[in-house]
Amino acid sequence: MSFNTFGHLFRVTTWGESHGPAIGCTVDGCPPGVVLSEEVIQPWLERRKPGTSKFTTQRKEPDAVRILSGVFEGKTTGTPIQLMIENTDQRSKDYGDIAQSFRPGHADITYHQKYGIRDYRGGGRSSARETAARVAAGGVARAALAALVPGLRITGYMVQMGPHRIDRARMDLGVVEENPFWCPDPVAAEDWAVYLDGLRLSHNSVGAVIEVVAEGVPAGLGAPLYAKLDSDLAAAMMTINAVKGVEIGDGFDAAALTGVENADEIRMGPEGPEFLSNHAGGILGGISTGQPVVCRFAVKPTSSILTPRQTVNQRGEEIDLITKGRHDPCVGIRAVPVGEAMMACVLLDHLLMDRGQTGGVRGVIG
Repeated sequence: MSFNTFGHLFRVTTWGESHGPAIGCTVDGCPPGVVLSEEVIQPWLERRKPGTSKFTTQRKEPDAVRILSGVFEGKTTGTPIQLMIENTDQRSKDYGDIAQSFRPGHADITYHQKYGIRDYRGGGRSSARETAARVAAGGVARAALAALVPGLRITGYMVQMGPHRIDRARMDLGVVEENPFWCPDPVAAEDWAVYLDGLRLSHNSVGAVIEVVAEGVPAGLGAPLYAKLDSDLAAAMMTINAVKGVEIGDGFDAAALTGVENADEIRMGPEGPEFLSNHAGGILGGISTGQPVVCRFAVKPTSSILTPRQTVNQRGEEIDLITKGRHDPCVGIRAVPVGEAMMACVLLDHLLMDRGQTGGVRGVIG
């Protein structure tokens, strides 16, 4: 009962700690014959790695991935794929002051209460450093999806930082990778830079909302009850560090709609049924509709800040604590590639399950 694995047929087990010698994952269930190399996976890790701007942690990690098994002559063999990423810039001395204390808002206290032991150096397994392994696994999933569903595309971006939202009228996915926030609104990106710089200099942090959209998803993925595509997506996103809420499509906003407003009406198009809107986020009854799958998740502010916070230590003494070290003022920035990776893993998993159950056969309409 270690609970370090996710997925049904495409299964990912991550391992390692923030300040250990390495982190990584074992990917099992990837189909054979998929073109895969370290060069295929590395670009996805480049997007997540720390130290890319002044708005992320200044820990310098190359995040260079090594494939240790499961690939022969540039193609997957169908056997477990072992991926390893060495840690090269640990600074464990920064965490000496919290060895016996609990950071408010952090997993320190719950780890201690559950296990009676914890790796205080950077949070151990609770550190966002673990997500590098997920992004590597997502690189494998993307390679398999590219072979099985060539038109499928996954795009993540930040739609809100603190109280500041993008203006969707200005939304341009072409600028997402041109600013440090993965923001599709160039005006909002400039405003966020000023806002976050002020928070960073005042030793504070802030939360964010990330949106991940998958286009070209085939209709029919998922199941009506206990393997719903949206429930697996929600579970996958909730496992990302600091995520406190997930919604599909209109999500919580759907509660304010009437049935007339919310229903995605349908008409026949030249290639079959076409939906006139997408309030459902591409999923109805747990099964994909063929529309873009839209998932959104909220990330809380980084708990490790230099502003004193009230807490207790292991002796039960009340203290004020400052957390030293190198931390993201908005952890949501580097959560964007992680959300994309989790979307890729879940979609491949459901594609493989669908092939196993139906062989890809679909009901005919028209």
